[in-house]
Order: sequence, then C-alpha cells, then structure tokens
Amino acid sequence: MHGERRTVLIALAANFVIAVAKGVGGLVTGSSAMLAETAHSIADTVDQVLLLVSLRLGERQPDEEHPFGYGKERFFWTFLVAVIIFLAGAIFSIGDGVLRLTGRDILGSGSGGRVWIAYAVLAVALVSEGSSFARAFKQTRTGAREAGLGLVEFVRVSKEPTTKMVFSEDAVAVAGILVAFVALALQQLTGSETWDAGAAVLIGLLLVYVAYALGRDIRGLLLGEAARPEQREALERALLEPEEVEDVIELLTMYTGPRSLLVAARIDLADGIESSRVEELSSELDSRLRDAESDVDQVFLDPTPRS
Repeated sequence: MHGERRTVLIALAANFVIAVAKGVGGLVTGSSAMLAETAHSIADTVDQVLLLVSLRLGERQPDEEHPFGYGKERFFWTFLVAVIIFLAGAIFSIGDGVLRLTGRDILGSGSGGRVWIAYAVLAVALVSEGSSFARAFKQTRTGAREAGLGLVEFVRVSKEPTTKMVFSEDAVAVAGILVAFVALALQQLTGSETWDAGAAVLIGLLLVYVAYALGRDIRGLLLGEAARPEQREALERALLEPEEVEDVIELLTMYTGPRSLLVAARIDLADGIESSRVEELSSELDSRLRDAESDVDQVFLDPTPRS
C-alpha cells in the first residue's frame, strides 16, 4: 500500500505541473486542443487526489458496522473519478470544440504566432506521459501474463482500481497529446481552425469512452461482483478435493475490496463423519480455498445435507 501511495503522489505532482503548463500554453495560443488537454490533465490531477483519499479510507479495519472492512471505498472513489473524467471530456473538451466549430469562440483565438509554445509544452508532456505509460504498460502486461489473460481483458476484469485508472489514463493521455500535435500541425499547414476544434472534440470523446468503461466495470464491483468463472471453478475443485465432501450444493462469492474475496459455500458431507473431523475438515477447506485463490479473505462453510 505504501508503494501505491508513493506512486500516486509522484503522479499527482507530475500531472499538476503538466496541467499548469498546458493551461498557460492553451491560453497563450488559443488552441482548443491544448485547452482540452488542460482539462484532461486537471481531471487526472483531481483523480490522483481522490485515489489518495480512497487508499487512506480503504485501509480502515473492520468494525461492528462494517464487518467486512472498508475495501469498497476504493470502488466508490474510483466511480467518482469516472464521473470527473466524463465531465472534463463531455462538458469542457467537446463543448469548447463544438463552440469553435460553430464560430462561437468564448476564450478567444489566442496568438497563432506563439504556436511554438504549444509544441514545446506538448513535447514535454509527451515525454512525461509516455514514460509513465511505458511503466504502467510493463506492469500491467506482467500481471496479465501471470493471470493468463490478454492485456485488455486483464485491465477490464482486474479488481484493483489503481490498475484500471493508471493504465487507462496514461493510454488516453498519450493518445490525446498525439492528437493535439497532429491538429496543430494541420492547422498551420491549412490555416483552418477546424482541425484544432475537431481535435478538442476527439480528445473529449476519448475521455468519455474511458469514463464509460471505467464506470461500467466499477459499477459491478459496487453492486457486489462475484469472482470470475475460472476462479469459481478453482474454488469448487478445492472444496471437492477431500473425500469426505460429496458435493458442493451452493457456492457464493463477492469482492468486498480490491484483494478481498468473500466465499460462502454449502457442502454435502459424507454420512457418519465424527464432529471432531468436521472441525478439522472445515479448517482444511479454509486453507485449500486460500491456496486456490490468493484473494480469498473471508470463508463461511455450511455443511448442510442436500435434502
């Protein structure tokens, strides 16, 4: 957890500096693409603050009112992040681009002669965001390989909000910077501001998609998402390994935090088992479940006959 907090603090400082630089460049040049990227970086900065809040609140120990802990704090605050990204994309980036496309420029067109400032800011941002994305890509790819999943699928099914946020935000940040670069170049070549305004709309649409995808995945976790099918199969096999277990009548799972999986199972035991063996078997099954799936945190077993 301390490593995650350090990573977030570094990202927070970097995003804040980049947001200020982009904002100055956007106001000086009047570039819609630059202003859209400013909104993007501001959203990223706020996101990092909320992520820090979620890390702190999610660390709280279980209590009487929250017996399964506060792990879902991470999901709640990440959902707020999705809302902020959507607002930054839909309201500011797309709104500013559409206004300029229709000839209603609220902020002014700026100074085209200072467009080199925009290029310089974007170049610095690309190096910074590109380095961050390269690290995130490497870490995510390693996790996907260990889980036996594709990169995109791993990001989607991961229950760790940090994985979703960092990888998705860095990917869109790099894409947005490249779009802004191309738009500025085309505007200089053609003399038409349509390219710049169109780039703002495109950057906004990218942000809207990321917000939608992030919100869709986190919504499932907030509602009480179960373990993946392959995880449930592994847990069921673990329960059936002892010969005294004849059948798994019902297996219920739910993520109560990024790495906290609750497992509740009704099992049918063989007839004639002594009570002392039932206690030993319960402890053995608990260990087997945790070995089968590292995320298992809480285990509840109910030795109920099928009848």
